Amino acid sequence: MTEPILSVRDLKTYFFPDEGVVRAVDGASFDVYAGKTLGVVGESGCGKSVTARSILNLVDEPGRIVSGSIVLHDEFGTIDITSLQANGTAMREIRGGTIAYVFQEPMSSFSPVHTIGDQIMEAILNHRKMSDADARARGVDLLRRVGIPRAADRMDEYAFQLSGGLRQRAMIATALACDPKVLIADEPTTALDVTTQAQILQLLRDLQAQNGMAIILITHNLGVVAEMADDVAVMYLGKIVEQGNVDDLFFNPKHPYTQALLRSIARLTDEPRTKLPTITGSVPHPFNRPAGCLFNPRCPNVIPGTCTKFEPQLRAVLGSASQSVSCFLYHEPVRD
Repeated sequence: MTEPILSVRDLKTYFFPDEGVVRAVDGASFDVYAGKTLGVVGESGCGKSVTARSILNLVDEPGRIVSGSIVLHDEFGTIDITSLQANGTAMREIRGGTIAYVFQEPMSSFSPVHTIGDQIMEAILNHRKMSDADARARGVDLLRRVGIPRAADRMDEYAFQLSGGLRQRAMIATALACDPKVLIADEPTTALDVTTQAQILQLLRDLQAQNGMAIILITHNLGVVAEMADDVAVMYLGKIVEQGNVDDLFFNPKHPYTQALLRSIARLTDEPRTKLPTITGSVPHPFNRPAGCLFNPRCPNVIPGTCTKFEPQLRAVLGSASQSVSCFLYHEPVRD
């Protein structure tokens, strides 16, 4: 396989409020390849969005990247993003220029007092040397490419004048303004109706086919992952508990958490009014993380004295070239 365009290794991003330490991301590792989509899934609060924001050095106070590396490979060489100043020139060049971000809620991401066109042109002019007229022409072309009708007129409208689907398309157009190599899409279909969801996902697929860009798709919707992703990383309490290609994860899930997530999906074969299975318990409080395996208080397969004492590591599944799992059902613990 070719070299990944982005390699994340043992990433740890913690928050330090007065009450204690929140390990939002606690040792995540994964690779992202050009032309491929990595789906990152898990319950709310598992660290998906913080992982994405860490890649762009956008972690708000009182949080910071504690350790690990985020290595970007492109035609200009190799650089570790964690070594860059968050507000430095090099980091600003990467944001939008090489790695772009489609934020979770476009209504709050767009400025309410500037037009859509002004914000798209700003993204272009920050990374490209061209006239305002050329930047506007490119903005109109971008809006057309993402399927927004009357693109020239939309350039002079504000975010609140657009529907949810059009705002999401405009956000994608802004992210694509400078032809990024990596696109991070954070819950790109949240709060959209199913028809608009399908259109947005098809748009992302088409743009990826045209540009060959890598996509990191962050979502809790496993149906979206099944449709879009080539590889999947399942996160729980800041850790990746299972990783592999999409077929392995859906047809042969190993970790009890992945299995529970898949059981909770409604299927066409289910009887009407059938109650869907749920995962026992709830995500532990960040200041009260359980000892041993983080999932052990909710796990139906917990091994007393092992899962409650030792912390499993993400290791390759025997006989699989791509699948890894962090579970003592498949690996013996390392005992002192």
